[in-house]
Amino acid sequence: MDEQDEQRELARFQSIIDDDGRIEPRDVMPEGYRKTLIRQMAQHAHSEIIGMQPEGNWISRAPSLRRKAILMAKVQDEAGHGLYLYAAAETLGADRGELLDLLHTGRQKYSSIFNYPTLTWADMGAIGWLVDGAAIVNQVPLCRCSYGPYARAMVRVCKEESFHQRQGFEILHTLSHGTEAQHAMAQDAVDRWWWPSLMMFGPRDTGADAAPGGHTEQSMAWGIKRFSNDELRQRFVDMTVPQAEALGLTLPDPDLRWNEQRGSYDFGEIDFAELFEVIKGNGPCNRQRLEHRVRAHQDGAWVREAADAYAAKRAADRTAQGAA
Repeated sequence: MDEQDEQRELARFQSIIDDDGRIEPRDVMPEGYRKTLIRQMAQHAHSEIIGMQPEGNWISRAPSLRRKAILMAKVQDEAGHGLYLYAAAETLGADRGELLDLLHTGRQKYSSIFNYPTLTWADMGAIGWLVDGAAIVNQVPLCRCSYGPYARAMVRVCKEESFHQRQGFEILHTLSHGTEAQHAMAQDAVDRWWWPSLMMFGPRDTGADAAPGGHTEQSMAWGIKRFSNDELRQRFVDMTVPQAEALGLTLPDPDLRWNEQRGSYDFGEIDFAELFEVIKGNGPCNRQRLEHRVRAHQDGAWVREAADAYAAKRAADRTAQGAA
């Protein structure tokens, strides 16, 4: 493709973006668009895979067979989400093995929320209600992402996340309406997960707490991202406050109050210094999460080698049959 043809194709790309259309893998696209998508989808996939750990270690300790079955299904869903997203990144030429290597060596990140410990069974409720609730607010707009494979993957992911959020709400509702000790356990979990859930949306869009060299503005211009971090965070707060009232639980923010003029809730200052420390690898469970992930990958090497050997043998057999 000569320079003139490339310019025409890039003009077509911009026209599709301007018309709120979909870019597909074979379309010509700016290299920055491709790299931004790979980075975002990889981080999203890493988060789903790492996110299996905080809940996975409660499967054997679930309080009933029903709770165990539900939790197992949820963890399996998260594995599936990671696979959808790695596959979507591969449509842009990314190599899954290379993406995993970037994760395992700390050169690509995953969501900060998964570096916090799960101390009690109530944490399974708090993660489902708050963490998955925040994920839904973040991810539903991605169903309208300008890149087709990412948008289509997110439709199924969001449907499953909505079940996870309801499951978490139901766990907390049961605990908060149980014994005094169970209510206290539920309240403690909400106290610990509220602020990290608000941090999930990322740094502020502007000001001293804004991320240096942030990608939000360009991602929004390309139709990858539809809303800013602060807009999504506000949506989450407005959605969650009445749910907390229905649960009979208190959100740990003395500054939380309805603002009649804005038609939204005001809320307190977020400790973004904590967020940046967790992102840098200094959270409560960063090292534990990554070491566990690397060990699991290494332990599964024989499965990948066996699959490669089987595929090579099948290819060789087909070649031999064709020659005959």
